[in-house]
Amino acid sequence: MTGLAAQTVAELPGILQTMTGNVDTRRPGHPHGRRHGPATESRRVGHVDQGVALTGDYEPSASAWVREHVEQIMLTGTTDGVTISGLPTVLLTYRGAKTGKVRKTPVMRVEHEGRFAAVASKGGAPTNPQWYASLVAEPIIELQDGVVTRQYRAREVFGNEKALWWRRAVDAYPDFADYQRKTDRQIPVLVLEPLNGDTPAGNGNER
Repeated sequence: MTGLAAQTVAELPGILQTMTGNVDTRRPGHPHGRRHGPATESRRVGHVDQGVALTGDYEPSASAWVREHVEQIMLTGTTDGVTISGLPTVLLTYRGAKTGKVRKTPVMRVEHEGRFAAVASKGGAPTNPQWYASLVAEPIIELQDGVVTRQYRAREVFGNEKALWWRRAVDAYPDFADYQRKTDRQIPVLVLEPLNGDTPAGNGNER
């Protein structure tokens, strides 16, 4: 090449190789240099990200009817058709406060705009159901509604907010009103809110 010293010309191939070797040829917006297709980017129905799913030993309920309901849901993959007094249920998966084991309990389906309520009625018994203490201790849970499972955060509500959700609960399952009359205990209500704004598509009523 004209104007370049012979030594510089001889070194040019190595210089060019070093320069091109340092160029990032990955596509913008894909930090790992690959594009995910729609099948891997979309959330599949009934799928829970394994990185955040509740894991550990599963301990079935000591209650026969709870075990039967849970077994039916796990066998069919859906809460559809699993009812109490003919009304729909959802399935809670959570970690036991005492044992640390994974527990599963069906509760009445009380839903409003993608949020749910879990009513700790225990049929009007004088004590709270065991799952209540577990959700208070570890509020991150999974809830299955139909074939769709998502993560939620549970928080107990009080005052006007509780009164609003209590009305929704009684509308969904009128026996709750009878349960409250049967006990001196104020039945707790926990609202379950989707984590990271992960709300169901549409109006939250897909089943």
